[in-house]
Amino acid sequence: MKKYGRILMLFSALTLFAAASSQAQIIVRARLGRPRTAIVVRPVRPTPRHVWVAEEWVPTRGTYVYKEGYWAEPPRARAVWVPGRWRHHHRGYVWVGGYWR
Repeated sequence: MKKYGRILMLFSALTLFAAASSQAQIIVRARLGRPRTAIVVRPVRPTPRHVWVAEEWVPTRGTYVYKEGYWAEPPRARAVWVPGRWRHHHRGYVWVGGYWR
């Protein structure tokens, strides 16, 4: 009889543990910022037509990787570079990359 009591106790404990862990939520917060060692220095503009494209965050393998700024030539006349930004999405933020408008 004691053996059945122990088994019942163990089963109850496992059931309570499983129920409690199924309700748990994991929240991960990360402070994404410019790497501490990065010093942004704009090189000389190649031509007067080039536009500075500020640093970006590139999605890579489930995370975001910092990409330094660079000079780029607009794809067409009067094109304007719209910089990327962080956008609130559900319980976190996603990076919306820059684009030419």
